[in-house]
Amino acid sequence: MKKSLLAVAAMGAFASAAQAQSSVTVYGILDVGFAGVTSRAGSAKTNSTSFSGAGSETSSRLGFRGTEDLGGGTRAFFTAEFQLYPTDASLSGNTNQGLFNRQTFVGLSQKGIGQGAIGTQSTPVHTAVGRTDPGQQNNMIGNTIYATSGSQGSGQTTTSYTVRYNNSLTLMTERLAGFQINGIYSNNNTNTNNPATTQTVANDTAYGLGINYVWNKLNVDAAMNSSYSQDIVGTANTATSLPASAAAGVVVNPLGTSLRIATNYVGAVYDFGILKAYAQYIGTKYTSGNNSDIYANRSAQQLGVRGNWTPKIESWASVGNGSFQAGASSSLAALGTTSTRATQNFTGYQLGTNYILSKRTNLYAIYGSTQVSNSTIALSEGASSYGLGLRHTF
Repeated sequence: MKKSLLAVAAMGAFASAAQAQSSVTVYGILDVGFAGVTSRAGSAKTNSTSFSGAGSETSSRLGFRGTEDLGGGTRAFFTAEFQLYPTDASLSGNTNQGLFNRQTFVGLSQKGIGQGAIGTQSTPVHTAVGRTDPGQQNNMIGNTIYATSGSQGSGQTTTSYTVRYNNSLTLMTERLAGFQINGIYSNNNTNTNNPATTQTVANDTAYGLGINYVWNKLNVDAAMNSSYSQDIVGTANTATSLPASAAAGVVVNPLGTSLRIATNYVGAVYDFGILKAYAQYIGTKYTSGNNSDIYANRSAQQLGVRGNWTPKIESWASVGNGSFQAGASSSLAALGTTSTRATQNFTGYQLGTNYILSKRTNLYAIYGSTQVSNSTIALSEGASSYGLGLRHTF
């Protein structure tokens, strides 16, 4: 009898210990297919086609996610997620060095309160767009809200918003009365002030806040990001003029060695059952930290729908418009105009469909187009893209 009791007690202790162990999940997406892009600038036209593994519908990725129960409602967790390019010779793409870090963080959560994490993490605006975008943040041209790279916004964009911050702390509350709040703070600052050497400053500071509200079939998101990047060597902290285009660049900083970026976003989704209806607005301002008269604004709005025609066929559509505004008296004077502001309007639309083969696998077809109007400082521009592919999640 005593041996039986000891055996039961040992089994119970083992079960408790097993429940306290961490669990790790491997997950990912492989999205491959054929893609084509046509871009236009005035009378010039460029066409490109290729078999692609970057993912027309979803960026390919490999991730690891783990949790550990620490007891008392406390849990430790981590995520490490990297972008993949399965059709390129190099593991992370022919133009990249090493795996691209989509998000990597570790944190703690407490039941009834919320959670916090430190690492490379998505901004509140990116998280909000993910919940309220009819195209689910695909990589095709034509989405006026989710336009965060040159491949998505050729002929269209200063980037719409910042996707992620590294060196960041995030906090998120549990949901209460339908509301959930999340915030982010990023700090990566270095200041060297030695009288015997040249002063060096390399500061990157950012913060953001998001509020999500869910009531029955309604989802509403409001979010903001704000960042300030400052890079000074000696006295070389000067602002430059905007280039001869309201679209003030995608990667390089045309606003000088100090740049402020502020983004505000509002989006909503309502589920009617047979389809979901979407409404979105975004506004981003890039401002020189040395001269507030040098700036570029991008604002856009978009409406969309998404739904299933049959259990195996899902489709979506979106249409939007927006505008650029740029202010830089010196650059505009060089173009022969006395105006202190230049504007440029754009439109975009997107159509897509999925044929669902299984819970994890689907075929898709996506088409998107955008057009940028003539302005005082740029030619008419535009682009269109299509993608046909196969996506598998695991």
